Amino acid sequence: MRLILGSASPRRRELLAQLGIRPDAVRHADIDETPQPGEAPRAYAIRIAAEKAAALPPGPGELVLCADTTVAAGRRILGKPADAAEAAAFLRLLSGRRHRVITALALRGPGRVWQRAVTTQVAVKRLSEEEIARYLASGDWRGKAGGYAIQGPAAAFVPWIQGSWSAVVGLPLHETAMLLGAAGYALPAGP
Repeated sequence: MRLILGSASPRRRELLAQLGIRPDAVRHADIDETPQPGEAPRAYAIRIAAEKAAALPPGPGELVLCADTTVAAGRRILGKPADAAEAAAFLRLLSGRRHRVITALALRGPGRVWQRAVTTQVAVKRLSEEEIARYLASGDWRGKAGGYAIQGPAAAFVPWIQGSWSAVVGLPLHETAMLLGAAGYALPAGP
């Protein structure tokens, strides 16, 4: 069985490698990721992952794995910031409080879709304007939901998480392995 990763994210490829998995191909789903009016963050992440999978039909003997990671401050969805000013606004909003990171998975095989959503609570320390400016100058915020990446320099801002670290990065490994197993994908032998 061939595994197709429906994501151009290098972080998701790196996370799959931790499971000993190298996707047979990488495809990108070009979909509209605009939240619907009043859409809750968890529902949004699940919908986007499912729409990505729907846009990438599997060929014979293929499984397509798609994911969406959403940062939620209350009911507000913090997507990928358009520019440094929006990234700064996101960081100010997250500063000194907890938020949720929801990563939804959709694994599509011929005639079937398996789904999971994982929610992780993340606390961000109170950030000074100097810390925000330094982080923005690093460029690490680009292309990251909520304007930060926990696996980069922003790790210094996160004193506490409750849940899955790999889900915050972009792919919950435990749930990914479970879905692949349920779909009949042979996982490499473990340690």
